[in-house]
Amino acid sequence: MTITCKAAVLRKIGAPSPYAESKPLSIETITLDPPKATDLVVKVLGAGLCHSDLSVIDGARPVPLPMAMGHEGAGEVVEVGSAVTDIKVGDPVVFQFSVSCGRCKSCLSGRGNICDAAPAARAAGELISGGSRIKDAEGNTVRHHTGVSCFAEYAVVNRGSVVKVDKDLNMTDAAVFGCAVMTGVGAVLNTARVVPGESVAVFGLGGVGLCGVMGAKAVGADTIIGIDMEDHKLAKARELGATHTFNAADPDLVEKVRDLTQGGVDHAVELAGAVPAMKTAFAITARGGRITTGGLSPAGAEFGFEHADLVTNEKAILGSYMGSCVPTRDIPRYIAMYRNGQLPVDSLMDGIVSLEEINAGFDRLAAGTALRQILAPHG
Repeated sequence: MTITCKAAVLRKIGAPSPYAESKPLSIETITLDPPKATDLVVKVLGAGLCHSDLSVIDGARPVPLPMAMGHEGAGEVVEVGSAVTDIKVGDPVVFQFSVSCGRCKSCLSGRGNICDAAPAARAAGELISGGSRIKDAEGNTVRHHTGVSCFAEYAVVNRGSVVKVDKDLNMTDAAVFGCAVMTGVGAVLNTARVVPGESVAVFGLGGVGLCGVMGAKAVGADTIIGIDMEDHKLAKARELGATHTFNAADPDLVEKVRDLTQGGVDHAVELAGAVPAMKTAFAITARGGRITTGGLSPAGAEFGFEHADLVTNEKAILGSYMGSCVPTRDIPRYIAMYRNGQLPVDSLMDGIVSLEEINAGFDRLAAGTALRQILAPHG
């Protein structure tokens, strides 16, 4: 069936702050086409405001416009396409932002998070099965954000963009598992492969970075160092398992961390999306250590290092997209860890916002005064 609903649509990139005044996100009435064979329609019950959204709004990562925003969230299935047989109406689901085709080289090697077919669809603002399912009030095409577009009352997505979860799961908490938790925890567990007793430094203590701290504690890391520019985020990191914290602006940071860890950390995990953080991460990594980066710097930003340092100290630099996760495997796994107290993601929540408040919510995120605000599109 065709659905008419409200959504936050991005029509201008690089609008000046405060966003509460410039309103880069326009709250509009959109129309969703009926689902095609491999599509689902989901009633959105919660959606997280993430720095990845902010990097699109401020122009750091260009996208085609207009675009219905939102990539991290959860909801309830209200309609399924004719080819969907394993999910039914009423099932609760978590969105995941990197759908895979299941047939390309990456997918067949077990790395669907870097599916070869997905980037083209994502860059075009389309679903992986082709085209957009969204129109504005004048009947013009509106693009999908990472195939999800969950800053809306309803979303049409490909079957591969959701993972079914338990009915008793709080949808506000569930919303963050498709991005913040997968990216942060996955970077530590899947990409870096931290083992008990190792030392870990996490750069950038937003929602994703704090999930990295939680992941390091859950896996049994011995020394967990949180690094950020904001003192209140350092305090939150200590609350969630960091054994030590340092302000990134400290001119003696590298020396202090190397002294603390007798030569450097086993793992430096960069989740800030900033080249200066990458440079510091490289400097504090011990001989034989790993630098894992899951942050997204602005388009065109480059990171350099001394080649001889990489070779003679046998360091490794690893990219981590979506925490190197297999969503159908890892989202249920991380939810189980949340249920048993290993990943207290509910402690990241800064409150609920409505669609009408979403621009102000991004002001708080940009200012660093909020970790994870959850959009409740139905009030």
